[in-house]
Amino acid sequence: MAMWDRIKEQAKGLQQQSQGSGQTSGGTAGGRQPGAGPGGGSKEKLVGLLKSQLGSLKTELKSGAYRDASMAMCALVAAADGSVDPAERQHVESLILQNDVLQNFPPEQLRQRFNKHVDQLMSNLPQGRADALQEIAKAAKKPVEAKAVVQTGFVIAGADGYIAPAEAQVLREACTALGVSPQEFGL
Repeated sequence: MAMWDRIKEQAKGLQQQSQGSGQTSGGTAGGRQPGAGPGGGSKEKLVGLLKSQLGSLKTELKSGAYRDASMAMCALVAAADGSVDPAERQHVESLILQNDVLQNFPPEQLRQRFNKHVDQLMSNLPQGRADALQEIAKAAKKPVEAKAVVQTGFVIAGADGYIAPAEAQVLREACTALGVSPQEFGL
């Protein structure tokens, strides 16, 4: 648990930094929408921090529950805006396969599970969301895995340096399904 406390403290420090410096940056960067959050750089730092912390747990994250919940999380993030075009699907799939922690699993297992959830989400969004959240909730039994699933979603959502409001909402829903406080992740 001490590691999660360190993550929270580091995240708080980054948020405080961004609030102090983000107000003087003026304007938005890289297509970010005005009012979408303070200092995009702080979100990038937070995503980098979460990615690093997740990597430090690699040896602990080898269960099928983590694998399946993470693939459902990645699919929910990809479909957060209600659609997943082929280019976005391919991009998220490549992020998954490049993720250091997810390399614990055979790539074909990851592709199959991710694409199954994306297909379900695209054929029936409400039912696909319910199924994905149900899969995510299975990781709630182990707090380290539950938080790692949210971190994985955060890393995928923030890969472009920006977490869209719809992606943040999906991450909050996953936190609820896992019994994890969204505030731990600045959501």
